[in-house]
Amino acid sequence: MWRFRDVFSLFSLILLCSSAVSVAAQGPRRGGRKWQTLSGNAPLAIARGGFSGLFPYSSDFAYQLALQTGSPNLHIWCDVQLTKDGKGICFPDIRLENASTIDFVYGNKRNTYTIDGNQVQGWFSVDFTLNDLKLVNLKQGIYTRVPNFDEIMPIRTVDDVVSLTKPPGLWLNIPHDAFFSQHNLSMRSFVISASRRMIVNYISSPQVGFLRSIVSQFKAGPTKLVFQFLGPDDVELSTNQTYVSLVKNLTFIKTFATGIIVPKSYIWPVDNSLYLQNYTSLVLDSHKAGLEVFASDFANDASLPHNYSYDPVAEYLSFIDNGQFSVDGVLSDFPITPSATIDCFSHMGKNDTVQAKLLIISSEGASGDYPGCTDKAYAKAVSDGVDILDCPVQMTNDGIPFCLGSLNLKEKTNAGELNFTNLSTTNPDLNITDGILAYNLTWSQIQTLKPTISNPYSSNSLFRNPRAQNDGNLMQLSDFLAFASNASSISGVLISIENAAYLAEKQGLGVIDAVLDALSKAGYNNQTAKRIMIKSSDSAVLSKFKSTNNYELVYLVDENIRDILNSTILEIRKFASSVVISKRSVFPTADSFVTGETTLVPKMQAFNLQVYVQLFQNEYVSQPFDFFSDAYLEINAHYLKGIDGIITDYPATAAKFKRNRCLGYKVTPPYLIPFQARFLIDLMAKTQLPPAQAPSPILMDNDVAEPPLPPVIERPPTLNTGSGSKTPAGPIPRNGQPTLFASTIFSVLAVFLSGLY
Repeated sequence: MWRFRDVFSLFSLILLCSSAVSVAAQGPRRGGRKWQTLSGNAPLAIARGGFSGLFPYSSDFAYQLALQTGSPNLHIWCDVQLTKDGKGICFPDIRLENASTIDFVYGNKRNTYTIDGNQVQGWFSVDFTLNDLKLVNLKQGIYTRVPNFDEIMPIRTVDDVVSLTKPPGLWLNIPHDAFFSQHNLSMRSFVISASRRMIVNYISSPQVGFLRSIVSQFKAGPTKLVFQFLGPDDVELSTNQTYVSLVKNLTFIKTFATGIIVPKSYIWPVDNSLYLQNYTSLVLDSHKAGLEVFASDFANDASLPHNYSYDPVAEYLSFIDNGQFSVDGVLSDFPITPSATIDCFSHMGKNDTVQAKLLIISSEGASGDYPGCTDKAYAKAVSDGVDILDCPVQMTNDGIPFCLGSLNLKEKTNAGELNFTNLSTTNPDLNITDGILAYNLTWSQIQTLKPTISNPYSSNSLFRNPRAQNDGNLMQLSDFLAFASNASSISGVLISIENAAYLAEKQGLGVIDAVLDALSKAGYNNQTAKRIMIKSSDSAVLSKFKSTNNYELVYLVDENIRDILNSTILEIRKFASSVVISKRSVFPTADSFVTGETTLVPKMQAFNLQVYVQLFQNEYVSQPFDFFSDAYLEINAHYLKGIDGIITDYPATAAKFKRNRCLGYKVTPPYLIPFQARFLIDLMAKTQLPPAQAPSPILMDNDVAEPPLPPVIERPPTLNTGSGSKTPAGPIPRNGQPTLFASTIFSVLAVFLSGLY
């Protein structure tokens, strides 16, 4: 079992830079603007049970990580339960089995008690002494979170936590005073005694009677009393009123409390479709009544309202920096994120100084908010601050290049729901099963389709902006180039070309010629204002563009790799000046834990290759646990590896990262200092280690060598099938002249007919 002092030392060592500690004396900086909190000071970041989003609540690891990564005035939250011998322990639930191993240790000590008027069965602290609980270890109480740190750390008392961590601020929450009173245990005596042994900054409770019983003891001194609101329809026992009724009587609350803590939905209600409604007047009304307001229920790994685009920083900003009000603090399971939000991202505008030299390349526009490659997605990306706008090119049956992220229309449009199902096909050459392929439809047919928003994490019940499910229109490459040319804020375009050899040889479609023609007609060949990037995983494609000096050729490494030969880099340099690699090629992972880091980025840059990394997304399941379900921390870790740019579904997040003021501090604050690779794995018990992964390959010379592209074949014409689709009818040339095959057929028919007559 880990000793707490050992944990403290380990966490200190695994920080990349010990200078994080020196920032502790500095308060959050806010760009010269006054906060709209009651006091005018920065809001508090409050760590619920420490860093409970990753480690078991109130565990040694949870408290230490919170303190190492949080703001200088971080407050530690402890839900207090009392043991049979009157000791106060930090534990998140009245039922101990919900976050500990007590049911395994004391299987025969389950009991049933009346709690808040309800019969509840389980294991309760009132049946055990503190000595009894020494045999019990903590586990993650939310079962969708990682169990890799379960059963290795003991339950801690309030005194343990304070003496071992010495937190900047301590918040004791008393959720069940009435229950403990029924068992002749006085929570009132405990908190009064505790306040004499330690500085207690805040005491909260959802029970009016408890707070009124102690208010006279805390009129003077550092401790503030806060009334905790539960669900709107829950009943507060001592007044027999619902909490939604009590929220209308703030003057009454002011008689026994200096503040309130409410679920965040009391301030920003959310409808059944998971969209925000208008904010309430609660914060403004409370401040007018002289009450501080704290918001609870923040977690990075929750399904955020769609308005936030799965960006937890955006959610915090809506509570602390919306121009109308600011709450006085936020209670979070991931305290690193509000700490960074308060210091780095608040009071920041789109025109603030860029602090990070990092190219932002869109992935099908702002495809996290709108269907990819639509006018809506592209307009949003430009508004969000993208640098390079991308177009993955597909070809229609009538030879028109257009932007879409997949050759298979079923993946990006509603083609599978319309009368094109007779065109469903399996193409082993392209590894497509039961797809409707773009080259089988004309542009006029494709215009009848509705684009669909991608939902890569629907299996995790994470859906992107359902209200925009089919918004926007697909764009021809020519329209995309015209739009990008008129977007003065972007620095260039990236055109992705895949399957060029197949389209030329099997479908008679010259995608490279189509792209060159579109660029020429749009005037891109005679200008220097916009950067032109051509990306492909096929070296032969890039070689076709090599003679055009003003194009940046970008080679896509389409697999995870752990290393690359010098000779392979030299081979890439023959046809490209940049590469795109995966995130896992920078930080390899196993079971969503970072297992190490590679040297690919500096190695390639040493040969004058620019390195871009993909694919960055906001959804927390897209990030290894080492980045704490925070997209900004993931971007920052890669930025500190020296990458030149990122490809992202959410350009707004990357643009906000580039401007955060903390990147310009002389001393980097702890919430922007990533941990060394493997730090989470090194904290695990051997039985909890993720399964070993086969090592990613080393990129070899023959991996990047491709045969020359075949010439474009003659194509068959199409016939209308009567169902709105068209099917091949036979070979026909592009220039209207008969092919050799057609000429032969006509000769045979002529001989046959002459014999008949």
